[in-house]
Amino acid sequence: MNNEDEFYDAVTGLDSDESCEGISEASFKDAVVDHGAEKNNGTIPQENGIKKRRSALPAQMFSRNNFSVWSILKKCIGLELSKITMPIVFNEPLSFLQRITEYMEHTYLIHKACAQSDSIERMQVVAAFAVSAVASQWDRTGKPFNPLLGETYELTREDQGFRLISEQVSHHPPISAFHAEGLSQDFLFHGSIYPKLKFWGKSVEAEPKGTITLELLKHKEAYTWSNPFCCVHNVIVGKLWIEQYGTVEIVNHSTGDKCVLNFKPCGMFGKELHRVEGYIQDKCKKKRCVIYGKWTECLWSVDPQVYESHRKNDKRGIAETKKQKPEESEVAENEDADDMPEVQETVAVIPGSSLLWRVSSRPSNSAEMYNFTNFAVTLNELEPGMEGVLAPTDCRLRPDIKAMENGDMDEASREKERLEEKQRAARKERAKNNEEWSTRWFELTTNSYTGSQDWLYTGGYFDRKYTDCPDIY
Repeated sequence: MNNEDEFYDAVTGLDSDESCEGISEASFKDAVVDHGAEKNNGTIPQENGIKKRRSALPAQMFSRNNFSVWSILKKCIGLELSKITMPIVFNEPLSFLQRITEYMEHTYLIHKACAQSDSIERMQVVAAFAVSAVASQWDRTGKPFNPLLGETYELTREDQGFRLISEQVSHHPPISAFHAEGLSQDFLFHGSIYPKLKFWGKSVEAEPKGTITLELLKHKEAYTWSNPFCCVHNVIVGKLWIEQYGTVEIVNHSTGDKCVLNFKPCGMFGKELHRVEGYIQDKCKKKRCVIYGKWTECLWSVDPQVYESHRKNDKRGIAETKKQKPEESEVAENEDADDMPEVQETVAVIPGSSLLWRVSSRPSNSAEMYNFTNFAVTLNELEPGMEGVLAPTDCRLRPDIKAMENGDMDEASREKERLEEKQRAARKERAKNNEEWSTRWFELTTNSYTGSQDWLYTGGYFDRKYTDCPDIY
């Protein structure tokens, strides 16, 4: 098979409790009674009048212990993984379109930001939302399925007050565009994601590409940022583990306020693993507050002077400890693997800090379900009556993902191969007829806030007119 025919299948995406001052996610979940059961003759499970979504996958994940990725990746060191076909055993039963939908798990933070009267307080909550959007990636070492060209995903959550539509708008390079809006017309959240991935011998690194935009309509504000780098360690040997690193800059294009967040690499002894530190400055470049915490756990805000005073005292304490305690050499158990640093589950809270966000707990059997969060478990659920409403290109209708979710790996592999071949054949037919691919719900235009190219939603999806959708499954 030549390069033009190879199907893109690289590792992609890699990829709560609330502040006591705000509204909890649970309050949103309990606030709205869903009437979908009435439309489907009561076939949707109900619990106290609230739609009950599933809490587990149909089957446990398949063991990867007897599989090695080295035979595939050993020729790709230092290269961009754009055309590497991976065995399905390394996947998780979600499309990348569904994976980016996990940005919306903590939507209550957007609603909370809308409710703030002060722009700095809004920026604090937006920063918390930006960090929370990548929290579900912790321990998610399975690769989401790459979307087929023209594939879509929709999600409406009345309990969380939003609806979302996404589309795979490009195949080479792979670009996924999404658009979410508040059901109360209080916000818009959109972006186009195209991660660039490289294999570095023992790890796979995802460089974030694409801009994310959040618009708070009541305040006539727009915030933009890009996600941090993500690295999966020990893809060849050892225990897989994930870190995120790099600088995320959130800009309020209406007020000039800016938040700079530093996702820290773990370092030599793992002391910085998962840590996030940064600050918010106003348009006059005056530092208004310091943000700190862990992207896997929580995020806090504190006055800059209090933070600096605490840091100086902390440094004195560390210096005293080093004088009293000699350093001990550490020997790695496996020289071929990058040892995962010991995870400390708590963040040392500075007195006077305000809690901005805390991660939601995962299901007790999450490790048996690809380390999915409660939110992720529900994303591929096909509820009664839904099949007749969804666009025929929706991820939930993809046979390979559904087969893997049901534990039938052989069927999933066969279906994945069939879909890849169908996509290749369609591309050849278009080339033969000199036809260009036309996106259905998004168009390439200019982001009015950044001035850069962006894929923006053209509207009309929820009118449910799907007669001209492509046959991709």
